[in-house]
Amino acid sequence: MSKMITGAEYPLGKVFSDDFEYHIPQYQRPYAWTTEETNVLFTDLRDFFVEEDEENYFLGSTVLIKKDDERRAEVIDGQQRLTTLTILLASIANKLQGKRRDDCMTFIKAQGNALLGIADQPRLFLRDRDQPFFSKYIQGLEIDELLELDPAQLEDEAQINIQENCRSLVKDIGDEFGDDDDRLFSFATFLLTRCYMVAVSTPSQSSAYRVFAVMNSRGLDLLPMDIIKANVIAEIPEAKRTSYAEKWEELEVQAGRSGFDDVFSCIRMVFAKKKAKKSLNEEFTEFVVKQDGMTPEILIDDLLEPYTEAYLDVKGCAYSATTGSEVVNDRLGWLNRIDNSDWVPVALKFLANRRSDSDYVQWFFIALERLASFMHVTSKDINQRINRYVQILDEMDEHPEHGTNGNPRLESVLLTDEERNQFLAALNGDIYLKTPRKRNYVILRLDSFVADGAATYDSRILTIEHVLPQTVHDGSEWSVIWPDVEQRNAWLNKIANLVPLTRYKNSEAQNFDFDKKKAKYFTGRKGTSSYALTTQVLNEAKWTPEVVEQRQKDLMAVFVKGWGL
Repeated sequence: MSKMITGAEYPLGKVFSDDFEYHIPQYQRPYAWTTEETNVLFTDLRDFFVEEDEENYFLGSTVLIKKDDERRAEVIDGQQRLTTLTILLASIANKLQGKRRDDCMTFIKAQGNALLGIADQPRLFLRDRDQPFFSKYIQGLEIDELLELDPAQLEDEAQINIQENCRSLVKDIGDEFGDDDDRLFSFATFLLTRCYMVAVSTPSQSSAYRVFAVMNSRGLDLLPMDIIKANVIAEIPEAKRTSYAEKWEELEVQAGRSGFDDVFSCIRMVFAKKKAKKSLNEEFTEFVVKQDGMTPEILIDDLLEPYTEAYLDVKGCAYSATTGSEVVNDRLGWLNRIDNSDWVPVALKFLANRRSDSDYVQWFFIALERLASFMHVTSKDINQRINRYVQILDEMDEHPEHGTNGNPRLESVLLTDEERNQFLAALNGDIYLKTPRKRNYVILRLDSFVADGAATYDSRILTIEHVLPQTVHDGSEWSVIWPDVEQRNAWLNKIANLVPLTRYKNSEAQNFDFDKKKAKYFTGRKGTSSYALTTQVLNEAKWTPEVVEQRQKDLMAVFVKGWGL
């Protein structure tokens, strides 16, 4: 019986032998090493060859799905090294002649037998999209032809990297060895006999999950979606497999690698409707892939494609429609400022299914931003947030025709009376005592309501300051206008007494009297402020308890109107 995980150290001559036939799975990233990584590898190998006569060189590890009694090995980690080493061996073989060339080629291709009708077989198979190119030019030793190809005519980045790395290695070999074939042959012998790799093998894909944690940093890490892809694409009929694999890869390119992984997490949430307890690949498989009626084609066409499009709109604030898109993208901008992304699955599910109804989309994102802001400002924990968003997901599933054909719009995205009262109480409370991210959000959101959406904001240069200072010195103007300490404390951290500024001021200036503070502290170089809230304060002649109390009422009215409370 095979052991679950085995590991052994092999010289390259054994790594590229009849014991192994390497296949890069379709879910793996394309070949991505550039000349930078390739030059580092060659330089390290050359220096070791020149300086060390007896020690062995360690090339790192490769992780394989391989059964003990089979040659075939799926490469989970190590694609970049194996591919680059094959290019290096081909570049060496291309410069050698006769039997030396033939001997070198045996580590690039397994030799066939003409009498038995067995063709030479590559020792390394890249992904289907790039293997014909790799086989023809690298493993077929058409190096000169490869270097003459116009990079602009190559199909993808992997092929460009193969060409550029080969060009770099051909030059490095020429610079180092010139016409000294004996020394070059000695270098090849060094590579195959004194350079070692550790091959970690596991016999099944399920056991490969346990190996991911130790994948070394010199390769490209796999994400859960890579394993999901392997399982999904494998289930598609062969006639359609390539087109769906390419569609998958195109979606991944559009969203970016981490973004595409986020899409999978969101889809998992849409189906599972609860906080994750296991790995993404396990839960996505359980709750999505194994859903009744789910097929690989449906998964890609009806989930991944529309959800990725929605994700790009949501994260990029890039929703497009004849009417209403400006409002939608404004709300998306504010949603993306919130300190969590628990709202995203709801947004993706809605947009993926109701994109074309721009009026409904506008209504929904106004409501969703209000709900998310409520939970942000009132500091709801992750369980409370998830439970609240699940209510919306449940209603979407229970009433799939919501908002169409005369059916009512989603009610669960609206605030309840209790939530509205909690929201108003929080806004009317001590805003400054909230976390910086929350108070900044409240201040900027309020400023946007006052400015009627005309302003743009950079949180990186924002500071929130008090008008009535936190420290009032005896004998100061502030102590005369605000003699009651209890009254000062009651209004100190309220929204009415706070202003946004675009830069930090010195602490001494915070305690200036009101007129001096306006002139020296609240204005920019041109005597104005870029914030509507601060401009309002600049227009006040005095800063008395009565002014602040009325301002608090006015600003609460702005919140009520702006958020529809």
